[in-house]
Amino acid sequence: MEQKYKKFYVEWWKIQRSTVVGLIVFIVVSGAVAFGGWWAIKHNWFVAQELSDIPPNAARIISFEGDVRITRAATRETIIVTKETWVAAGDTIQTQADGRAIIQMIDNSAYTLGPNSSVVVRDNSSILGGNNVRVSLDDGQLRVRTEDQPDSAKNVVEMRDSETQLNPQTDASFNADAPNGGGEIRISRGSVETSVGGTKTTITENQFASVNNGRIANRETLLPPPRLVSPANMAQVADATGSGASIGLAWQNESGTSLAAYYLQVARSSYFAADSIFIDRNALSSGEFRVGGLSPGTYYWRVKSTARSGQVSEWSEPFKFNVVKREASRRIDVSGWNVENVGGNVYIISGRTLPGLLVKSQDNQAYATADGTFRLQISSQLSEAAVEFSDDRGNRAGFVLSLRNARVLRKF
Repeated sequence: MEQKYKKFYVEWWKIQRSTVVGLIVFIVVSGAVAFGGWWAIKHNWFVAQELSDIPPNAARIISFEGDVRITRAATRETIIVTKETWVAAGDTIQTQADGRAIIQMIDNSAYTLGPNSSVVVRDNSSILGGNNVRVSLDDGQLRVRTEDQPDSAKNVVEMRDSETQLNPQTDASFNADAPNGGGEIRISRGSVETSVGGTKTTITENQFASVNNGRIANRETLLPPPRLVSPANMAQVADATGSGASIGLAWQNESGTSLAAYYLQVARSSYFAADSIFIDRNALSSGEFRVGGLSPGTYYWRVKSTARSGQVSEWSEPFKFNVVKREASRRIDVSGWNVENVGGNVYIISGRTLPGLLVKSQDNQAYATADGTFRLQISSQLSEAAVEFSDDRGNRAGFVLSLRNARVLRKF
């Protein structure tokens, strides 16, 4: 009996040992597969890219807001940009009143297209180690930032009467006025060489030049935008009487020289779309303006200035303020959180809350519909985002949301 028992014990131990080894191998392999899947999802390996359809040397729209459209030169098809996508030579990019887009070219320069703008990519190629970038700005505003470039590289912006080559380490802004045929060039860093009617002119850092009737009409020191002072950005103003709040807007001249006038806009939209602007005052002589009768809600304001030479600055960075009623009694809850990565660093946050609430994140905003659902597009390089909800009575709620799993990390 002892021998049989001993033999059985040895065989049982051999079986158990192989099982344990197999389990260890299975756990290690499963862990590696799970980690690999998580890493691939994090880096968008499973996002449809249609790689076979991307032409060689295509530019990329790496960030966008609002309504941005591309007209393909090959098919004349117009598509609405909903995710990070490509742009080939000959394609036209158009932004609507609420649209903005950042395009990365083959030389790693960044082209930022402002609202109500149209640009055509003429060339974006690499030949014998040299990069050739050329775009045509038909209307609106285009900002360009170049980094280090070899001598063989060319980065050119065309407007109606001009052709401008940007040098390395340059920040430039171009404005094209299609109806009047004029254009403006502003250089805040580096330098450019502009050709108009066969004549080349170098425009350097902190200089402004206007192009009209086939010549450079003015070249002078760049006029900075005014500095907004009061109310401070994100300020909250109480409507104590219930008949509308009154607030004084104030700004300062940053140029150090005498100015001819200021131009003020106050809007309900951060995009300053035409239908959202309710104060549009030009030819203001002082750096202040009082606004009355403001109903509860969120407001945005900005100012630009005009020099006595006629040069007009760019708009200041907008400030916003909130007008609220003193009473606050409604609790704000949010359910059904969802985060969709539509490409790169662009996400769409959605969920359900109280109808009519204003939803804001990173200066982007949307309103909850009649059934309480909302969709908000943001662009972020972080793994979380702050989302704020508010109504016209001063009630608010803030949530920090994970962009990976749509979980609420904390409230504020």
